[in-house]
Amino acid sequence: MGDRKTKLTQMAAAQEVINKGWSIINLRDEIYMQLCKQTTENRKGDSLQKGWELMAICLNFFPPTVKFHSYLESYIARHSEDSPENMNTVVPISHFAIQCQRRLDKMMQSGPKKGQRKPNMDEIEQAKKSVFNPSMFGSTLEDIMILQKDRFSERRLPWIQTTLSEEVLRLNGAQTEGIFRVPGDIDEVNALKLKCDQWSLPTDCPDPHIPASLLKLWYRELHDPLIPAEFYHDCIENYQSPDAAIEVVSRLPDINRLVLAYLIRFLQVFAAEENSKVTKMDVNNLAMVMAPNCLRCESTEPHIIFENTRKEMGFIRTLIQNLDTSFMEGIV
Repeated sequence: MGDRKTKLTQMAAAQEVINKGWSIINLRDEIYMQLCKQTTENRKGDSLQKGWELMAICLNFFPPTVKFHSYLESYIARHSEDSPENMNTVVPISHFAIQCQRRLDKMMQSGPKKGQRKPNMDEIEQAKKSVFNPSMFGSTLEDIMILQKDRFSERRLPWIQTTLSEEVLRLNGAQTEGIFRVPGDIDEVNALKLKCDQWSLPTDCPDPHIPASLLKLWYRELHDPLIPAEFYHDCIENYQSPDAAIEVVSRLPDINRLVLAYLIRFLQVFAAEENSKVTKMDVNNLAMVMAPNCLRCESTEPHIIFENTRKEMGFIRTLIQNLDTSFMEGIV
């Protein structure tokens, strides 16, 4: 935060804090408590902004414990609207607070960064950059389309969706046993995620499980579910009726409808008999692994979640078997 002289650069100091918090669970709440303390009544604008930046970066890699979650959430919420004491920074503190809240929500669901490798400097730099330029992971579909507007103004679908899907096929994923079921190496998936957020794709990726895993992650981490919550009940009520399920799809917002139709068209390739007999991923298996990435049950009751899981799978299976996706031909 620049309040004391140090031999470390600011980003090297950030990396040290983040690596400690990622590696040592018992330090996580202490780190967040200190960040709250250092950003309370801090009259130095530059120091205050860097404190909030660091909190947002930390929340990209590890969550607080469940015990400390409510306190941190409350602290962030108090700064989510602009007030005089929040206006002595170049960027309003409310901007950082909103980003922190999004990351906190995501972290409490997904848990800390997966893999064996500690967060590296490239990942930390990207986490900082995404505070100001949101990542394609964890954003809304609308925000993702805005992000790519300058680069791909003519596209009607998210670049990351079509690019990763094409990469799976290019690497012969349609003839790879366990595709979408067998996870790719988590550290390689993280590296590919970093590349994608920089709008590039390495050409030396040898394993289709890596882009397949990242593609599932992208769907799963959308800020709002691919099939919006207001359509959830209709989906599970009509999971066995092709006509009713297709009618639900027709009522989705345009971007959601196109993204879902592209996904179903993609899955129909894998469901074809000549592919599924090799991959061992028939329509039932494909629906099982993809349904949680499209639909989100908001109930906390275990028996409701269990019962709805079967219906969610049934809805996606019905779409794979019955949705006419020929209208997607040529749409990117």
